[in-house]
Amino acid sequence: MKRVTVVMALSALFAFFGCDKGDDGLKTKFGIFTVKDAETVSMNGTIDKNSHKDFTDLLNQYQSIKRVEIQECEGASDTESSRRLSFLVHGNKINTHILDNGSVAVEGTDFFLAGNKRTMGKNAKLGVQCWSIESHGEIKPATSFNLNHANHKPYMNYYIQVGFSTQEAKGFYLFTINAANYKEIHWMTNKEIEQYHILK
Repeated sequence: MKRVTVVMALSALFAFFGCDKGDDGLKTKFGIFTVKDAETVSMNGTIDKNSHKDFTDLLNQYQSIKRVEIQECEGASDTESSRRLSFLVHGNKINTHILDNGSVAVEGTDFFLAGNKRTMGKNAKLGVQCWSIESHGEIKPATSFNLNHANHKPYMNYYIQVGFSTQEAKGFYLFTINAANYKEIHWMTNKEIEQYHILK
């Protein structure tokens, strides 16, 4: 009898934690996003080509979402989807928050910056990295291009589009491409986070 009780209890736990639907039968899991309540979504994982559609579907079902809580997002496998996702968050005036001990970097940092309000928990980390492209078999980092080169414009324009002034956008962008090379991530200090007006 005890064995049956244990098996039933384990089955119930698996059903609870493994289910991607809430008590009301609505879907709660959308790719790297999970609905926590009527106003809050958790995010954990790499942004991919499906992330924009996933979040669009989520908002269509939960129209009162006001906050994305990020556990970990250290980049994107699809830059186009990442930008579209960020603009979706910004356009809907959704707040972004990095959870205690959470971390975001590279495109994950850009996504975080799309938040209407941006906050970080204890021991949370924010990372930046110099972008690079491959040309004729050679890796060329952002710093190898003259600052007036067209390759820089989409990055600076993005920061302006999510609320930075032109001066703030240029300052932060130059920081991101010079803080670390394209193979490394620079984790921002509290002083740097304050200097570049990351939180608001």
